[in-house]
Amino acid sequence: MKYKVIKYFFFVVLVGIGTACSDMLDNEIDTNLRPEQVYVNYDRMKQVAVGAYTNLQVIGGFYQWETSLKACATDEAEETNYSSQSQKFNMGIWNQYSNPEDVYAKLYVAIRQCNLFLENSVNYKKILVTDTITTVGKENYLQQCEDIAFYRNEVRFLRALYYFELIKRYGGVPLVTRTLSLDEGKQIGRSTFDQCVAFIVSECDDIKDNMQVDWYAAGKPEDDGRATKGAVLALKSRVLLYAASPLNNPQNDIEKWKEAAKAANEVMQMKKVGSMIKPLYQLSNNYQNLFLAPNSYSDDEVIFYIRYANSNILEAWNYPIGTPGGSSGVTPTQNLVDAYDKLDGWDPSRPYDRVDPRMQYTIVVNNSTWNGRKIECYTGGKDGVGQRNASRTGYYLKKFLSPNLDLTGTTPGRSMKAWIMFRYAEILLNYAEAMNEAFGPNGTSRGDGLTLSARAAVNQVRQRDGVKVPNIPNVSAADLTEAIHKERQVELAFEDHRAWDLRRWKKASLLGEPIRGVTITKTGDETFTYDFNRIVETRVFEDKMYLYPIPQSELNKYGGTVMQNPGW
Repeated sequence: MKYKVIKYFFFVVLVGIGTACSDMLDNEIDTNLRPEQVYVNYDRMKQVAVGAYTNLQVIGGFYQWETSLKACATDEAEETNYSSQSQKFNMGIWNQYSNPEDVYAKLYVAIRQCNLFLENSVNYKKILVTDTITTVGKENYLQQCEDIAFYRNEVRFLRALYYFELIKRYGGVPLVTRTLSLDEGKQIGRSTFDQCVAFIVSECDDIKDNMQVDWYAAGKPEDDGRATKGAVLALKSRVLLYAASPLNNPQNDIEKWKEAAKAANEVMQMKKVGSMIKPLYQLSNNYQNLFLAPNSYSDDEVIFYIRYANSNILEAWNYPIGTPGGSSGVTPTQNLVDAYDKLDGWDPSRPYDRVDPRMQYTIVVNNSTWNGRKIECYTGGKDGVGQRNASRTGYYLKKFLSPNLDLTGTTPGRSMKAWIMFRYAEILLNYAEAMNEAFGPNGTSRGDGLTLSARAAVNQVRQRDGVKVPNIPNVSAADLTEAIHKERQVELAFEDHRAWDLRRWKKASLLGEPIRGVTITKTGDETFTYDFNRIVETRVFEDKMYLYPIPQSELNKYGGTVMQNPGW
């Protein structure tokens, strides 16, 4: 674990009920002041660069849909609140006029902000010149120049990330790499998906060797959390995996899978500063605590994250209804519970014992002990059917939630939160998926440096300390593909991968499958019967939903230059 003294100035998101806001960048700098008034010194230039980070809350985090995680629009979870934004997705009542996750315009605002900084900071070395005669002045000048140089590459990374978030939702979009007038913007049509991927990858390749590897190791703990080379390479890995997947690679071009494998391997081969052998990133030895502070921003598995201010909002929204102060909120489905492997000795009368440990690290189940009390999800229990606002599925969320917070005392407990954008387990699974498609379960490509097989990579994830589930045996490539899909489902649960994985695999019809819950009947002091086939909700998914519709308000601005996605 990396022990860090952290002073955050751009990831601290001030959170209120239903709100995630940051005042790190005063909008007046962008809208009311001319560039020659902004790009005049180090502090103002830094402020603009820092502001580019605040847009991360548009694409990720805990507070995207007020009281609901986006997992509730997948087969991972159901929202207790019937009026949640996720229900629009689940009922199929979203379109180009009303989309609960309409981020198109917001991301172009973010991209414009990046472009403004990049254009106006080109001559930063001249702008920063003040005192270069004295020793102290010269040292200060060199440090400021170095820092702005890093910020310029970080902003290019953020712009590339924002473009990826656009294309995974909308397909190919207009590529805008400089600030445009309104008339100029109307003349730019959509680039293809592959053209956008090529741009993102080229940006990653161009900046990767000019990024900081480890802010803490560089002696700048106060900057730890800013983007690094690892974040750039992790983005490249994810982008190329999406580009190789069936949705975007219908001809199954094997070279695309090879490129995706090589991109993931770049991350895997990174070494700690000053070491030739010690990996920079490695799997955490405590899966449950990985998602709790301080591990969620300091563990060696974490590559990039968004950090939030201390609060208890997530716990108040999602603690079991029988826990004082809990509101039920995001409740895991039986669909997800069924995805966890049952181990040798599993007994259907005790269905949550002898199961992949990640299940109870992620999900609160009946008759378990959490927050100092026995959980009662059975009919008539404190957390079960019959209680107002009880879970509709028979399960409650545990992942991300700090245990034992007193929500009802005179001074309610609070905890730090960090949303992990990229972590090492995803990289291993990206690699495993790409290697299996390119070389089969046990194949390697030493000439490309791909010496770890697909099966070995996925088994590393399964064999992490604290999990240790049996290795996937020697199976066919098709069977390993399915095993990797399931591994991603359980390992990355609730981390906003599921909806996009199902789309890129062309398996998104599962988003239209009925959501199931469990009915539990208490038959004795410690005995229960379980019905795992209760239908909680029927859902809707149509083929046109593989891509989001371009918002009609945006199409109206283009006057026919930008065309709508099929079916919308």
